[in-house]
Amino acid sequence: MESQHYDNAERAVDQTKWTVNDYADRAKDYIREQKANDREATSEGWMERAKENVKDAWEDTKDALAEAWEKTKHWADNTADDVKDAGEDVKAEWNKRTN
Repeated sequence: MESQHYDNAERAVDQTKWTVNDYADRAKDYIREQKANDREATSEGWMERAKENVKDAWEDTKDALAEAWEKTKHWADNTADDVKDAGEDVKAEWNKRTN
């Protein structure tokens, strides 16, 4: 697989990671949003929101991984065919020279 495909897959994974500080900032945003809408912020509500964000991130990650897999599989198939063809060429050349 080409370097850019690895980079794209790695970037997708990196973009889905939340650090502790990211969680804290997002929790603050949730609390402010609830307060602005005259609703009580609850840990259950926050967990539900976090769960949805993680779910979305997982779907994005799965898509990137599936794409990387298909491109790698295609590359591997082509490489195997190229090696097989090269082996047959060597065998044919060997037969020419030894007969």
